[in-house]
Amino acid sequence: MENQSRPAWMSDPLVKDIPEKKLKFVEDLFAKGRGKSQKEMMAFALPMMKKAKQENLTFTPQEMNAAIAAIRKHSSQEELSQKKAGTENLRRNRNSAGIPFSE
Repeated sequence: MENQSRPAWMSDPLVKDIPEKKLKFVEDLFAKGRGKSQKEMMAFALPMMKKAKQENLTFTPQEMNAAIAAIRKHSSQEELSQKKAGTENLRRNRNSAGIPFSE
């Protein structure tokens, strides 16, 4: 029953090796960031990244790339256009924004 409430991308084989807690964090980030401008998304993402750091949630570049690829795969064209700017901004500014990535 839990799978019915999960977005399809969270069950995609691309993210099968990413822990559920990390997937939920990414889903929360994208769900709450939906419809925000690039500037609003960055302002919104900073506190989210701080929260992840406090919870010792770190993402490898591979995990983040896999999550983004799965989200894109399961998104409509309209959703993709809204998310594209946000994901590009997060990737470009992840270190300066304090996004907790591990190698």
